[in-house]
Amino acid sequence: QVQLVESGGGLVQAGGSLRLSCAASGGTFYAMGWFRQAPGKEREFVAAIGWSGGITYYADSAKGRFTISRDNAKNMVYLRMNSLKPEDTAVYYCAAGSVLGSREIYDYWGQGTQVTVSS
Repeated sequence: QVQLVESGGGLVQAGGSLRLSCAASGGTFYAMGWFRQAPGKEREFVAAIGWSGGITYYADSAKGRFTISRDNAKNMVYLRMNSLKPEDTAVYYCAAGSVLGSREIYDYWGQGTQVTVSS
């Protein structure tokens, strides 16, 4: 049974940093990504990474501030978020699947971790 468990969310002041982690179990996945959903908004793409880490995609809002990485030996994916803004406040979801991209094409999803950025 595949399970994705996110951690690392919390409350941070604007300009601060957080590192989200996602532990995958029950399978290995070529593509892993992060999405987020703010209150009253649709879920949106944040970042994605291929198996070797050589291919990454970022939403424009994440470029230059967020870094996605993975550790295949541990079956983990990470999202380092710097220079956080109040508009980054959202529930962040880890996703995994066989096709890499920015659309919600991933086969498996975590339950999400809350990130709140105060101004």
